Amino acid sequence: MSGFEHQPVLLHEAIDALSIKPSGIYLDGTFGRGGHSSAIIEKLNEQGHLLAVDRDPEAVATAIERFGDDSRFTIVRANFTELHHECEKRGWLGKVDGVLLDLGVSSPQLDDSERGFSMRENGPLDMRMDPDSGISAAEWLAKAKVSEIASVLKKYGEERFAKRIAGAIVAYRDEHGPFSDTASLSKVISEANPKWERERHPATRSFQAIRIEINAELKAIEMFLESALELLAPGGRLVIISFHSLEDRRIKRFMRDLARGDDFPPDLPITADQINPDLKLIGKAIRASKEELERNPRARSATMRVAERTMAKVA
Repeated sequence: MSGFEHQPVLLHEAIDALSIKPSGIYLDGTFGRGGHSSAIIEKLNEQGHLLAVDRDPEAVATAIERFGDDSRFTIVRANFTELHHECEKRGWLGKVDGVLLDLGVSSPQLDDSERGFSMRENGPLDMRMDPDSGISAAEWLAKAKVSEIASVLKKYGEERFAKRIAGAIVAYRDEHGPFSDTASLSKVISEANPKWERERHPATRSFQAIRIEINAELKAIEMFLESALELLAPGGRLVIISFHSLEDRRIKRFMRDLARGDDFPPDLPITADQINPDLKLIGKAIRASKEELERNPRARSATMRVAERTMAKVA
């Protein structure tokens, strides 16, 4: 089990945003090491319940160790895309009072070189959040064409020098054989990258992009959002923390579109209560405070958005 320290991002802001009812039903779709879950459980009474999921076996082991004897808590090894299924099994659809997603990679995953996420510490080139499913980064890079790698780096990493870096990766692979460790990949990317952001490792965007591809992270967000509304009770809160502009754009668009309500012709005279919005936006996007950034620099790219299920169109 990992002994690495984990600092949950926007902890107090997320708990406040959930507006927790002591007897409510809550979902934590990304347990990680339990920072947010622990704060939720503290606010529940004996009738309240928190269902947490995570596809990382180490996260599940941590959950069992910390909260396994607490009747208010359930942990399931699963992707957050399976929350709809888990709630359906329990008869919870339309009854959940709050859902929290803290997207991206947890600090223990980043800090453990054996997981293959780190650009600075050498380890096997894996990058899978669930090490028991899918293909590793090493397996993908061993077969991907220059065009495929460049597309991923550009699309998911917004890397300006995607073609140049992809070419260097394949040239190295053709000469030395497939990549097997993070250090060699990081070195090749860094040497191929002529310019990068100050205070950022030159391989940051490329590693992020490859990780998103390997774990199908954006697809998972889309799948979750398609069924998120069916989870929530009237007044239930949806709280999502993202760390990538592509994630945040999808989340922002989803919440905005459902807060608009029905699509009426622009010249049709209707009142506000006839629009039937499914969600109500709660405040503006929230980012980490200066104090939190001083404690945890990894929070610098975090953006939290909050929406509430309206009473409209709920059976």
